[in-house]
Amino acid sequence: MTKQTVAAGFAASFADYASEHGAKRQVLLAESGLTEDDLSDQDNRIPVASYQSMIGVAIKQTGDTALLLRHTLETRLETMSVVGQIVHTSASLRHSIEQLNRYLHLMGDVELPPGVERFELLRTDNGLWIVDHLVLPPDMSFWSEVSFARFISEFRRSFPDATFEIGMEVTYPPPPHVDQYPDLFRVPVQFNAKRNALQIDPVWDSPETQFEPGNAYAFGIFTRHADEMLAKLQADTSIRAQIEAQILPRMHEGSISMDKVANDIAMSRQTLYRRLKDEGVTFAEIHDDLRQRMAMEYLEGQKVTVNETAYLLGFSESSSFVRAFKRWTGLSPTAYLNQAA
Repeated sequence: MTKQTVAAGFAASFADYASEHGAKRQVLLAESGLTEDDLSDQDNRIPVASYQSMIGVAIKQTGDTALLLRHTLETRLETMSVVGQIVHTSASLRHSIEQLNRYLHLMGDVELPPGVERFELLRTDNGLWIVDHLVLPPDMSFWSEVSFARFISEFRRSFPDATFEIGMEVTYPPPPHVDQYPDLFRVPVQFNAKRNALQIDPVWDSPETQFEPGNAYAFGIFTRHADEMLAKLQADTSIRAQIEAQILPRMHEGSISMDKVANDIAMSRQTLYRRLKDEGVTFAEIHDDLRQRMAMEYLEGQKVTVNETAYLLGFSESSSFVRAFKRWTGLSPTAYLNQAA
């Protein structure tokens, strides 16, 4: 099953903060299944489940259910992810939100409906809002809590004399630490609302309101680095790569069910079909292409026979493999090897 991951910088920062507030670092690592090496590079990817486990253990040790919220309000995004550097060198709030949506997966994996971006800067008759379109189950509501806390903390730090936040609407019920909300968020909060949205001062979407000028050069450096990271991450987590990772160890079985693979990567068949369509490939094509690549690797390595290669690729008969190989290359396996020699 494919696991969702998050940038290690967030877990490393939280582990430092929790340790400073009464949690035992070694217990945090042991219970989350992480090591110091895992946290040594902020761009490493670690399982979301491990990060959540660390948070739960830290809260249990400290007795402070607002620990993650405090950490978010008291730390800097740029110390955990290059996305923080990009946000701080953006030209305006609208520009920074565009960058957050663009580089969202560098911070952590999220599942959004097709065509929907996580954050939207929305102007209505009731004011200016940052809407978070990520839908979460009740036991994951703390991610919505800290997403708005991150916006607030960054603006409080960068613009201490300006008004940013005005009010909040959240879909989750009051948390155990709701009595601390007035001190932490300092704005009215409506719980059990129909959306997660942060109301902010309309001045932040005015053409006259620009961030500190002169950051275009730094912005370019950070975004080039982020683009390289994003390309690598997308290559590692494409649906094709996920399917190949499931097929490869079972290739010798021959017929591999799309339904079985969909179940193993925690998707419905319909979702897998849609994701494949988005990448412009079919399940059968991925299976066939992988067979072809592995056939070349086995034969060129000259460590297995044609019959053994046919078995490893899941062909019930060598003749079926020979026909497939001719379709791939125009040659029989023997002729291909003779030509290569």
